[in-house]
Amino acid sequence: MNLFVCYPKCSTCKKAENWLKEQKVPYDLRDIKQENPSKEELAAWYEKSGLELKRFFNTSGILYKEMKLKDRLPSMTDDEKLDLLATDGMLVKRPILVTQDCVLVGFKEKEWEAAVACIQR
Repeated sequence: MNLFVCYPKCSTCKKAENWLKEQKVPYDLRDIKQENPSKEELAAWYEKSGLELKRFFNTSGILYKEMKLKDRLPSMTDDEKLDLLATDGMLVKRPILVTQDCVLVGFKEKEWEAAVACIQR
């Protein structure tokens, strides 16, 4: 089953969830604020995604700005970044769709449309 990790109050997450429903993509929903991804989950998703680890950070979030992560991230190791992401779901970019074959981070409809082939129905 696909895992849809989101923050239910987020408008982008709502758009992504509506898109999944329109595409008839089955998923289990997980509220990132209630159940933050573990370091192990984040590491696996990062590896499967093929993205830079920075893409997993919610760079427009209040916490990201308060912690001045824009300046701190470049000098951090991947291990330190994963530790930090695992501390609070509000640091993590959302939504995240985890399928058997791919991980999509953030909702850009064109990207998700292009990835439909990897989304198990």
